[in-house]
Amino acid sequence: MSFEPPLSGSDQDETAELRPKFNADGLIAAIAQDTETHRVLMMAWMNADALRATLETGRATYWSRSRQALWVKGETSGHTQEIVSVQIDCDQDAVLLKVRQMGGACHTGRESCFYRTIEPDTFRLSRD
Repeated sequence: MSFEPPLSGSDQDETAELRPKFNADGLIAAIAQDTETHRVLMMAWMNADALRATLETGRATYWSRSRQALWVKGETSGHTQEIVSVQIDCDQDAVLLKVRQMGGACHTGRESCFYRTIEPDTFRLSRD
């Protein structure tokens, strides 16, 4: 599976072809959302190989910027993400993975990486 280069303007917005728009580092933002609760679980990065592997295997695969390597979610922790569906936004520069999450999605062990809220008056963080 290869990806065609992105189109421009409304051609990109309206095409029925998968033409991911990777950033200058060759990455695309990937948001994982629990398919049952609809809670946003995490955000990570994918390169073309990670996106391809995710689509082909049905297991969430990401690109580690720090390790410069692919990683399959749950490979070491056992907290896997089974892909239910993959959506891409209008200009194809972000993907939404709807997943069945086994165990916590966050590396801290929490259900979601989004467990803190910014309090607007004080700019302090509170935890869910």
